[in-house]
Amino acid sequence: MNYAEGTVVGARYRLDQPIGRGRAGIVWMAFDTMLHRTVAAKRVYVDPDLTGEAAEKARQTALYEARQATRVLHAAAVTVYDAVRHEGDVWVVMEYVPCRNMADFLAEHGELTPPQAAYLGRRLGAALATAHAIGITHRSVEPGNVLLCDDGGVKLTDIGLSEPPPDPAFRAPEVAKGAEPAPSSDAFSLGATLFAAVEGVPPFGEDGTGTPVVPQRSGALTGALLKMLRDDPELRPTMQDSVQALKAITKGQEVGVVPPTAPAMPTVPVLPQMVNIPAAPASQPAPRSSTRATPWAGVPRTWLLGGAAAVVVLVVVLLLLLL
Repeated sequence: MNYAEGTVVGARYRLDQPIGRGRAGIVWMAFDTMLHRTVAAKRVYVDPDLTGEAAEKARQTALYEARQATRVLHAAAVTVYDAVRHEGDVWVVMEYVPCRNMADFLAEHGELTPPQAAYLGRRLGAALATAHAIGITHRSVEPGNVLLCDDGGVKLTDIGLSEPPPDPAFRAPEVAKGAEPAPSSDAFSLGATLFAAVEGVPPFGEDGTGTPVVPQRSGALTGALLKMLRDDPELRPTMQDSVQALKAITKGQEVGVVPPTAPAMPTVPVLPQMVNIPAAPASQPAPRSSTRATPWAGVPRTWLLGGAAAVVVLVVVLLLLLL
């Protein structure tokens, strides 16, 4: 069913205007007519090839997963308020966050610096650890589900939803082989997402099965990424351990790389010791500016600044978070 502006779903949420489109479908800015607040609403993806009992089972699963996601409460996770049925569809109602997804941002502005990616990974990892602590696995950590907010923050969306299937480029190898997603597979997907953010390409190609890409730009982030990308899920660090490593990197601390007992990426050299976070060259061009209204208008340039200025802004943000 196609929905138009003004449609009220779940007898409560009025669809005002489309604000984004992802692999799961259109995201709408909506208005909660009961609590009188702006929200975001998204119809949950159900495989269009499913019919009858199979389709209804998929909808029931989606409704259950969305309602479970309301339990995940973290500043770096998009809060899910409600999940409702309307005309046979399942809708997820979430907090409205002025933002743009990381996939679109990278396509327009290019790669992040290692300090920027470490800060982003630290925040996302903390949100994932919160979900894991209550038994919820994200299932599809990828750039399209990472939101860079207009206030300079970062949030993770679509936590716990099994549809649509994850992008193969960011899917853990054991999940690709049919294993059930687990916290360790989220760790791999987060590592792949951060790898793509700094290197410009996924670690194993667009289909997730190519020759491992040798890191060129990740600097002090390299060791943490290689650990998260180990082929054996038992050898990957816990999400909490990864958060601590990323936190150390954002503070400019050296992070040693402990060789795994069974290397996951034999063709990628593991560095014996990390170096301090390098500053980008002073001649690095600044991102294009525009006078037109965009989702990033007026943002503290946490993600846009390059070189030494990015490091300064990052440190200020971290100090404020730690107060």
